[in-house]
Amino acid sequence: MKKILWFLFILILVALGCGIYIKNYINFVTGERIIGFTVLTGAFLYLPLFLYYRWKDKRLQDYTLSEENLKKIKDVSHK
Repeated sequence: MKKILWFLFILILVALGCGIYIKNYINFVTGERIIGFTVLTGAFLYLPLFLYYRWKDKRLQDYTLSEENLKKIKDVSHK
């Protein structure tokens, strides 16, 4: 999964660079479409895959403010 994410990230950066180049030197409309498609791909494909990879096998309770976690915080701050 890590290699897929790296490959997709590099592909998105290359596509963004190509879109900016095409926008500035070749055809404005085509460059804008490439940039837009790249941003959509990053937001709707790369971001969910990245978040799934990073949050896999983690407990959500460790990152939420529950009564138990608040007591732990108060105990640590009073010592």
